[in-house]
Amino acid sequence: MDQVETATLAGGCFWCTEAIFKRLKGVKSVLLGYVGGNVDNPTYEQVCSGTTGHAEAIQLTFDPKVISFEKLLEVFFKLHDPTTMNRQGNDVGPQYRSVIFYKDDSQKQIAEEVKAKIEASGVYKDPIVTEIVPFTKFFKAENYHQNYYDANRSQPYCQLVIDPKIKKLYGDFGDLVKED
Repeated sequence: MDQVETATLAGGCFWCTEAIFKRLKGVKSVLLGYVGGNVDNPTYEQVCSGTTGHAEAIQLTFDPKVISFEKLLEVFFKLHDPTTMNRQGNDVGPQYRSVIFYKDDSQKQIAEEVKAKIEASGVYKDPIVTEIVPFTKFFKAENYHQNYYDANRSQPYCQLVIDPKIKKLYGDFGDLVKED
């Protein structure tokens, strides 16, 4: 049986992050949900209010023999703007903040190293504001959010916001993308 690990990431709208990460080799599953707040079983409407403390996030299971946690974080940092506090494009509020929720000391160390490496590379002119915090509890989002991009590709948000991210994924990380 394959050994799998779990990663929990928040990088803006969870429809975007799901669409990206489910296309990577070694990623077994991607769930959308809410993490980091103080309300149990929040609804999308509650999270959108910005008062729950939760971020829109993905929880993915992956095979570390196929794709490392470090490589997942490199994709994460490249395919959202980690320099804007509580914002990704037109999505504004604390629910859209950039966060790596680490599960153990190893994930924390890797996250800190990758963040420092990206910052030192100069790829972003502004400082990276991505938080690296302990994982607490993941609350699965409503079913209509799951697999949103693939089920709604004709929606304007998907075409204008997510499609360019998918193109960037194929351009920058084509060797990591699953075959269609």
